[in-house]
Parts: sequence; structure tokens; C-alpha cells
Amino acid sequence: MKINEIINKDCITGMKALESGSVDMILTSPPYDNLRNYKSDVTGTWNQYIWKQAFDEAYKVLKNGAVMVWVVGDATNNGSETGTSFKQALYAQEVGFNIHDTMIYQKQTPIPQFKSHRYTNSFEYMFIFSKGIPNRGKMLTESTKQEGRVDKNYRGQVTADEKYVGKDVKVIKSTKKKSNIWMYSQNNGIDRMVKHKAQFPEQLASDHILSWSNENDLVLDPFMGSGTTAKMALVNNRNFIGFEINAEYVDMACDRVNSYLKGLNHKI
Repeated sequence: MKINEIINKDCITGMKALESGSVDMILTSPPYDNLRNYKSDVTGTWNQYIWKQAFDEAYKVLKNGAVMVWVVGDATNNGSETGTSFKQALYAQEVGFNIHDTMIYQKQTPIPQFKSHRYTNSFEYMFIFSKGIPNRGKMLTESTKQEGRVDKNYRGQVTADEKYVGKDVKVIKSTKKKSNIWMYSQNNGIDRMVKHKAQFPEQLASDHILSWSNENDLVLDPFMGSGTTAKMALVNNRNFIGFEINAEYVDMACDRVNSYLKGLNHKI
């Protein structure tokens, strides 16, 4: 199977064709319960039977030390959230994954909710499932506000028996590691030329690719959709492979990638 290719196949069939331990990272956003109609010619509904197989195959194709970023949310049925995202996370552990981190994608401008007796939903989960200890990528940092200031309240690190150990003085550094809550604007972070209802922001994809993979690594998206993972893998000097069950979306994703590559005189 060639790299830098988007294939019109369901994710399970596609991943079964990949060699075990051949993928450096998975970045994907699977269907969210029944919130979207993905219009395919393949019969069947997204359910527990399917996503469990997807986890099984994902674990098989990943290399040791690699991660799978699983961006997901839950539907609300009869006033209750389904909890499918948590069920998936717990099943990932059964398969052998570590839940390395539970991150949050916070939407900068969420759609307000007026009719229901609940607060506006403004986030989605980004589960970081690792196959062992992650050993690729580089953690992202951000600037601190008070570089060089001495933290007068710092007393060192406290031990279990309430003793303080470590350095006596703490000076604020110029940068710090980002938190695990990432905020993006949906309006500014998507490709408006792409007619797909469930895009995630390009910067979100880029930030994860930089965090969990190295240059020339192979990034897999088993639910390729509009091609965000593929495009941002190329932008960051990675390779990609993807599966998408909807032929219309395959064409859409390929057009999006080819549009980016147009200036390089290259085409997938």
C-alpha cells in the first residue's frame, strides 16, 4: 500500500491490509454516535461492534511508543449524554493502550444552546492513547507572562510526609509547557472551500502532529473525511495514509491535498 494515499475503504478493511507496527501516529475524529450522516454505499451503522474492531486494528498497526489521537464527542439522547467517548476510552485500555492524556478541544465560538435546560456545549475530548511510553514528537510551549520574576510563594516540592524539598528559589522562565486544554476557532480554523460538516481546525491537527510524531513519520487517519490530517501531515513534513468510506469525501480530500501541493508540481 502506497504512502500519501487516500483510499476509498472502510477503516477496518483498510487497517487490516497494513503491516503490524508500520504506523508512527494515528490522528482521527471518528463518527460521534448518530450526530452525522456520512452517506456511504456500505450498509451498516456506526456502533460498538464497529468501533471495537477499529481499536483492535489501530493497536495492531501502531509502532511501540506511538500514539493515537482520538477526537470525539457524545450525542444527547432523551436528555442524557450517551457516554460513548468514555466507553471507547475504557475499551482502548482493554486492547492494550494507555490513556496517556485526556485533552480538551475548547471551541472559541460554540453554538449557543437556548432550548435545552443545559449549558452550551463548548468542548470535545481529545484522548491520547499510547502504545507504551510515547517517544516521538516535541511538546509545545507557550510564553509566560512574568518571565524573570521570583516566585515568593514557592517553598519547593512537598513530599508525602509534608517536607519541602528541591531548590529554594523559583524564577519564572520565559516559556512553559502548554496545558492540555487547547482552544481553537472553528470559523477561522477550517477550509471554507471544503463542503464537509465535521472538519476539525487545521491548527488542531498540526499541533498534535508536531507533539506526537517526527519528520518523515507516517500518520494514519482511518476516518479521513475532508482530508485535514493528510494536508497538515504534508505541511509538517510527514507522510500520511488514510481511509474513507464515502467516495465523495475521498474526492474532496484528494482535491484539498492536491490544491496544497499544486505549487510543488506534485499530485497524489
